[in-house]
Amino acid sequence: MGNVPVGIEEIFTDLESSETGLSNQEALERLQKYGKNELEEKEKTTALKVFAGQFVNLIVWVLMAAAVISLIINETIDFWVIMFTIAVVIVLGFIQEYRAEKAMEALKSIVQPETTVIRDRKLRKILTTEIVPGDILVLETGDKVPADAVLFDTVALRLDESALTGESVPVGKIGNESIFAGTQLVHGKCKALVTATGMQTQIGKIASLIQTKSEDTPLQVKITKLSLTLAILAILASAITFAIGIAIGAPFADMLLISLALAVAAVPEGLPLTLTITLAYGMKKMAGHNAIIRKMLAVETLGSTTVICTDKTGTLTKNEMTVEKIFVSGNALELTGAGYVPKGEFQKRGDRVDVTEEETSLKLLKAIALCNNSAIEKRQDKWEVVGDPTEIALTVAAAKADLWKDELEKEYAMVEEIVFTSERKIMTTIHSTGSGTISFTKGAPEFVLPKCRSIEKNGELYTITQQDTEAILEKNLEFASSAYRVLAVACKETPEHGLDGDFEKEMTFLGLVAMIDPPREEVKTAVEMCRNAGIQVIMITGDNQETAKAIGRSIGLFEGKQGCGIYDDEKLQRIAADCAVTGDELEELNDEEFSIIVENINVYARTMPEQKLRIVDALQKKGHIVAMTGDGVNDAPALKKADIGIAMGIKGTDVAKESSVMILQDDNFATIVEAVKGGRTIYNNIEKFITYLISRNFTLIILIMAGISLLGFDLIPLLALQILFINMFNEIMPAISLGLDPAADGIMKRPPRDPNDSFLKKRNLFLVITLAFIMGIASFLVFALSDPASNTVMARTLTFATVVSMILFIPLAFRSLERSVLSIGIFTNKLMIAGVLATFFATMSVMYIPHLNEAFGLLPLSAGEWIMPIGVAFITFLCAEGLKYITRSVKTI
Repeated sequence: MGNVPVGIEEIFTDLESSETGLSNQEALERLQKYGKNELEEKEKTTALKVFAGQFVNLIVWVLMAAAVISLIINETIDFWVIMFTIAVVIVLGFIQEYRAEKAMEALKSIVQPETTVIRDRKLRKILTTEIVPGDILVLETGDKVPADAVLFDTVALRLDESALTGESVPVGKIGNESIFAGTQLVHGKCKALVTATGMQTQIGKIASLIQTKSEDTPLQVKITKLSLTLAILAILASAITFAIGIAIGAPFADMLLISLALAVAAVPEGLPLTLTITLAYGMKKMAGHNAIIRKMLAVETLGSTTVICTDKTGTLTKNEMTVEKIFVSGNALELTGAGYVPKGEFQKRGDRVDVTEEETSLKLLKAIALCNNSAIEKRQDKWEVVGDPTEIALTVAAAKADLWKDELEKEYAMVEEIVFTSERKIMTTIHSTGSGTISFTKGAPEFVLPKCRSIEKNGELYTITQQDTEAILEKNLEFASSAYRVLAVACKETPEHGLDGDFEKEMTFLGLVAMIDPPREEVKTAVEMCRNAGIQVIMITGDNQETAKAIGRSIGLFEGKQGCGIYDDEKLQRIAADCAVTGDELEELNDEEFSIIVENINVYARTMPEQKLRIVDALQKKGHIVAMTGDGVNDAPALKKADIGIAMGIKGTDVAKESSVMILQDDNFATIVEAVKGGRTIYNNIEKFITYLISRNFTLIILIMAGISLLGFDLIPLLALQILFINMFNEIMPAISLGLDPAADGIMKRPPRDPNDSFLKKRNLFLVITLAFIMGIASFLVFALSDPASNTVMARTLTFATVVSMILFIPLAFRSLERSVLSIGIFTNKLMIAGVLATFFATMSVMYIPHLNEAFGLLPLSAGEWIMPIGVAFITFLCAEGLKYITRSVKTI
């Protein structure tokens, strides 16, 4: 059975499979039989659990206490109204929280890992959940093993099995051995026959014993502590109010009811719920822009990002490499066509050339087709590709000369592969031919060229000379300076069959292949947006320095920079001369030297993945909040170390994704910038609704304390039911609408937020205290000036109307804690307008519907009588706008 080791033929037979893989029809039938390849969740969020969770709520218990007291003192109407209020609180909380939970579940399903398998004799990328027993897995370094399987074709394979064994040292594996779901390839590649999926895997069998406990993020902890502090203050204020009432002779039961209602109004019970909804909505919106946030913490940190370290290929560029130039036999050839469609022709100075008639050119194209693990296939008038973009470009280039890998392998059967690593920067495949053995090598020119003893020109072999080497390096520099990625190609032929000998020494140089991955159209704008937002963009790539600098210039990385500074140290001046550093130059620097220049470097070229960790560490020690992209296994430490680890969704390995807090579904740099904008918006919205909630919460406390202290209990400005109504409709809807406010204009023209800022920093605390005092005293003055002694019910109605009217204006002021609402646009938040209208109609119902207004102790107001409540509410709105002007003018606030 070809590469199948002796001993597992029976497993192939039992599973009715072969090296050529299952057919699509067989796979579909097995999927129906065995089910999806996924672990069953032991605990799911159910409607019943969310509903039960509504009773673990301080507000509900305080309301219940108020209802019991109402019943004891024979206030039957109050009792039923409070019970109705409890029902509304529970139902609203259930609806919002259940929707938020479902939104979070939907986010989890957006990222669907894929695995390469062989189906119908072809490489296919399928959803990991659709793998079935009998499938043939094709795995490479960095891939996560998606199911239990038996190996039958391996190349230098080592796996990290710590997920199952706890042993951190990678384990070597060969054919005939088993690999298990949840483990990861840290080196080499393999083919394996799937033997078990889903709950039948080893990890599935122990899944029921594992309980995954979710932990609150620092943001949630910060909010919870704030809520607790405010609740304590509210209850303390209510207790003081109760004590004042008792001291002046108010009835105990009535005063207790008022105090409980006041506590309900003052406790910010809407804070955690509004936070959950804001985060869920914001994360869902980011997902719509291809940025999947895996941890809520990332949302808070995104708004503080000061540096984005990004890969080049596929992130800043399109990730559709195209071979455009070939240097062979001393001639430079151009290749037409773009992307992954194998259509184009070879030209020399504009004239078409048949490269199959020139022996060395033909051999070079065969080499790039065979020293290759990619595949292209036309399916339904569309070319589908599998593999690394660089290798796909080489496969496409060979196909343009009608050289197809499947057909070439019949003549050149591959017997071994020496895999590419970031340290060696070359890859070699060894093939058996009728005349012996031939190896093909491709890699970075500076690594391949020193290993060559001869050069082939027009089918003739020559000893490579210094002049040849200089010509090759000059051409390499010419290509690289024009942003091309350049690979050198070499071969070695021996008359003997077998694997004896060193195939990467004394090779024959064949030529250079130059390809380009053009920058994405939107990247230049995104880089400029970062510059305006005070965020430095750094490119880290394994490509040649000249190539990296050319791409950097084209996307504006160096704009606005006069240079990289002047240093006394000659070595630093030399290394940082053009804001670009190579991995070798980085190794020359000790930590102190690197710290001096790190903030001035925009491009790191020819770097090792491990060096990313050093870059992150140096920037963080300078006080930066660093976002770092990565896709490979070796990127994992840097992704974990970075404040925001960003994994590539398309080309990223499972290890990289699991080490990150954010995944780019499209691998696009512009998506990172959009996510930063989303993070800034979410944090700003949280800051706005917290400031609003606290100011509203303490308005009623000031009003009631002023009323009882100055006028006595008999002339209390609001009754318990009126306080409860105001609380229910004045808190949740406006807070949620502020939490979902659109991004403010110019949000990406501000400097990054200080991560040490608290929600109640000086400016916000000033707004909270001053505005709560103004609204509370304004409401009290309305009551006091309405002659409460002669008509208490009318005075309370006017006060009630004033407090409720504030919702028509005050939330608008909180749409920005800095700018005037007129500069933002009153109607740009439609949810807020809807909330204002809903509150207005609810207020009308309790004031104008007969019997209902009696239950709430209110009177229907005439149009003229509305002038004072609305006028006072509008004045408080103007005061809020004035306070924002003061905070803008006085820098110490």
